[in-house]
Amino acid sequence: MSTNAPLIGQPMDRTDGVLKVTGQARYAAEFPEARLAHAVMVTSPISSGSIVSIDASRAQALPGVLLVMTYQNALRLPNGGHPPLAPPAGRHLSLLQDNQIHYSNEPVAVVVADTLEHATDAAQQLRIAYQSTPGAHDFTSAKAKAHAPVSPQGRQTDTQRGDVAAGLVNGAVHIDAVYTTPVEHHNPMEPHATMAYWDGPQLTLHDSTQGVSGTRTAVAKTLGVPPEDVHVISPFLGGGFGGKGSSWSHVVLCAMAAKQTGRPVRLVLTRPQMFGSVGARPRTEQHLVLAAHRDGTLTAMQHDSISNTSMIEDWTETCCMVTRMMYAVPNQLTTHRLVQLNLGTPTFMRAPGETTGSFALESAMDELAWSLKMDPIALRLKNYAEVDPQENKPFSSKALRQCYAIGAEQFGWSRRTARPRSMRSGNTLIGLGMASATYPANRSPAGAVARILPDGTAQVGSGTQDLGTGTYTVMTQVCADALGFPPDKIHFTLGDSSLPPAPGSGGSQSAASVSPAVHDACMQARNQLIALALADNASPVHGVDVADVSVENGWVVSISNPSLRDPAGAILARAGGRPIEAVASVKPGEERSEFSMHSFGAVFAEVHVDADLGTIRVPRIVGVYDVGRVLNEKTARSQMMGGMVWGISAAFEEDTLLDERYGRFVNMNLAEYHVPVNADIGTLEVSFINEPDPHINSLGVRGIGEIGLTGVVAALANAVYHATGVRVRDLPITLDKVLMPTRV
Repeated sequence: MSTNAPLIGQPMDRTDGVLKVTGQARYAAEFPEARLAHAVMVTSPISSGSIVSIDASRAQALPGVLLVMTYQNALRLPNGGHPPLAPPAGRHLSLLQDNQIHYSNEPVAVVVADTLEHATDAAQQLRIAYQSTPGAHDFTSAKAKAHAPVSPQGRQTDTQRGDVAAGLVNGAVHIDAVYTTPVEHHNPMEPHATMAYWDGPQLTLHDSTQGVSGTRTAVAKTLGVPPEDVHVISPFLGGGFGGKGSSWSHVVLCAMAAKQTGRPVRLVLTRPQMFGSVGARPRTEQHLVLAAHRDGTLTAMQHDSISNTSMIEDWTETCCMVTRMMYAVPNQLTTHRLVQLNLGTPTFMRAPGETTGSFALESAMDELAWSLKMDPIALRLKNYAEVDPQENKPFSSKALRQCYAIGAEQFGWSRRTARPRSMRSGNTLIGLGMASATYPANRSPAGAVARILPDGTAQVGSGTQDLGTGTYTVMTQVCADALGFPPDKIHFTLGDSSLPPAPGSGGSQSAASVSPAVHDACMQARNQLIALALADNASPVHGVDVADVSVENGWVVSISNPSLRDPAGAILARAGGRPIEAVASVKPGEERSEFSMHSFGAVFAEVHVDADLGTIRVPRIVGVYDVGRVLNEKTARSQMMGGMVWGISAAFEEDTLLDERYGRFVNMNLAEYHVPVNADIGTLEVSFINEPDPHINSLGVRGIGEIGLTGVVAALANAVYHATGVRVRDLPITLDKVLMPTRV
């Protein structure tokens, strides 16, 4: 191996940073194309019913209008536009194949013109008559018809171990509570956007997607064309958070419009259109029942979750997954049920299920600790799971005890007084709360290609994506260590479906899946370079034992005699100037059948609540995480900080408000959909255990995208209770709920 100081783990600056701050990074809606036409999507104002008539005459008569695409003239698709694909690649899309309306903001037309202004004007001139039918909008009323999903996201719908009824009887202390979370919508800085153009049978898509390979498959099957005829490009995303993990209706509609106009077409969703056809985190209602002995030993736990889905597709917020594996409780029952509403289909949102589920579970554990007059950390340690209690398998690695201990020390947990409302400064109530964090360590098959070029540089690529989390950078670090090349001599490429396929960037799996493939491809290329040099009579290292050779800064070097060295460019030049190429494909082995794989963390939060006004401030959050080997200390810390900010948002601000009369959201913009600003954020402290997971992959790397959000909401809610003595179980926690609590 190279004697260079390893780059993996170092806080290296982002390799794409200059491109972004100088505006040179191109996003999906920024690629130029000759004869580009602009599309505007028209959506339904009703949530249930049908289109009676469409008068497009005024729109079609306007200057520059090229196409008004409706169900009456849209391209007919095989299988009605519904190929047999499972999410996230396949969703039940609205592709103008009929006149039915299933939710408000559903696409009903696409207007294409030579300019965006002309298309926008023409879209407003459409006259569409609707026949509205009563829709289901009331979650509470619809619960009577709740049904069980089938294998939500490939997991068990319900689970049971032990005898829950007996465990409840054996428990001396009980918690029986219902926790709710609202509908929340993704609001990345970059809205969903697609640009499509056809060259004969070949379709190219510039798409804001979290999965170029998945988009390629989904679009090809929906249109009924071979996957090799679809090329998806997505070098940069302005945020995704799960919402861009599926191929939604506008992607295929854009391709259809390009086909029918014979021109490249760009379609960008407006901010209000982001609240409809591209998913959301659904509303949840979670019933938790806990029982424990007076020493804190859990005897039973039941977690029943209900969430909303659409009328056209089942999608489940898998809230019970954390509950199943987090604590060593012998008797447990978990269930998931779905309520159908006339809303758009929900989807993945950062830590789907784990965010909402950990809020309920960790709040209930806090309530149990108060009932037992027990320290919340001590309660968690009392029920610490040494093995996965649901799967009865050892964890691939687990350092949660260390997370608790280090986090408590860094946060100053010992200064916490036990009684609610007992800590204050003047008129400010001070609350300290904590919660556990966890997320599965996922991994999927992935490929990579590595090339050493005659100019002495390296080009490495994989069909993965960079959501802004630092994939370009961390993969460059992996390349540098494996190849023995300096980072400035490496060009890492991604976001292109023509590269070796990799999984979508969701489920915290990109780093764990792609980095081993990149490492293997680079090691193969490095070994080829060494072999060329050793076999070359003209090389200074010719005849040196292979065990005595390394690659440093792009030179093949004798370890024992560093004066014997040969640059990569010269080696390739003497070999005919042909590049070295190596392709690697890696996939999980039997390790998942042998181990339960999760990341863990401990989150500590301090809140300040005005005793008279109920306003809440968050001066400090501390998080300590066990996420395997950290690839880049700086980008990893940024990930966790982003999760903490989102936790503040989910705990105190985010709430998509539904007008149940019409099935329309009333705050479909960033003026009224509340998210934090800089002034809302205090000190965020992050640290890592940084111990490689010895079983997940060759590098010991686990993904970190989601775990930074899990646990944060509960820690904040628990801190609010400590400060005020008011237990708010219904998110978001607003000042009215603190000042005028609902009595339960």
